[in-house]
Amino acid sequence: MAIVSESDALDGFEKGSFTSSQGRAHPTYRIGSGPAVVVIHEVPGITPLVASFARRVAEHGMTAVLPDLFGTPGRAPDVGYLLESVAQVCVSREFTLFATNKTSPIVSYVRELANELHRTCGGPGVGAVGMCLTGGFALAMSVEQSVIAPVLSQPSLPFPVGRRQRVAVGMSDADFDVVKSRVRDGLCVMGLRFSEDKKSPPDRFERLRAELGTNFVGVEIDSSVGNPWHYSPKSHSVLTEEYVDAVGTPTRTALDDVLAFLTSRLGVAHPA
Repeated sequence: MAIVSESDALDGFEKGSFTSSQGRAHPTYRIGSGPAVVVIHEVPGITPLVASFARRVAEHGMTAVLPDLFGTPGRAPDVGYLLESVAQVCVSREFTLFATNKTSPIVSYVRELANELHRTCGGPGVGAVGMCLTGGFALAMSVEQSVIAPVLSQPSLPFPVGRRQRVAVGMSDADFDVVKSRVRDGLCVMGLRFSEDKKSPPDRFERLRAELGTNFVGVEIDSSVGNPWHYSPKSHSVLTEEYVDAVGTPTRTALDDVLAFLTSRLGVAHPA
């Protein structure tokens, strides 16, 4: 793909920044109004399609806020850029890539961001959408009472190199215990993946169903060979790279379900 300039891909977004109590600072991109949804980008960064998803969130009466954690904002993915971003993440101490009982340090940053957005944007709470490498961050953010609508799109950490990693949910046991307590109190969690996606294995959703019960809404889109929608078995990104914006397609239905989940949990009226 050709590189898309930041001014084109992020047209209409307000650029800002947020610094945590620990001194972590990252740029942010914001669009819309109403209760906030933290959209945590996938590898390689805030791509044009990630920005497009954020616009859909804003069109439904919410404030979409994208923290820029790595990559070049607005740049479209290509092989070189993907490898560059993966290398950047691999050497960073902010991301836990393989450990099965550890919350990535960067999660504390997005938790604080969520709390600040709840304070400034109002509403009953904040939504969070993680994607790919950051997919499980939305669940780990739910330790905070402010996060009331977590969406895990193809959660990929820890990297599923063995059985223990495949069933891991990308956070410490202590954090997961807090999340499970919140689920017992009524928190609902949504997850998305393609059925044949090896980066986001089915074992992970099976564990979430077992641990969270009916309050985990797991959407798995058929990407097996010969599926009627012609999704490749290598399909990975439900809301971005493999998204097909045609009414009735599973990815369009998944997007509509995500937007309905966010608006209902955040108390936003559906747009006319």
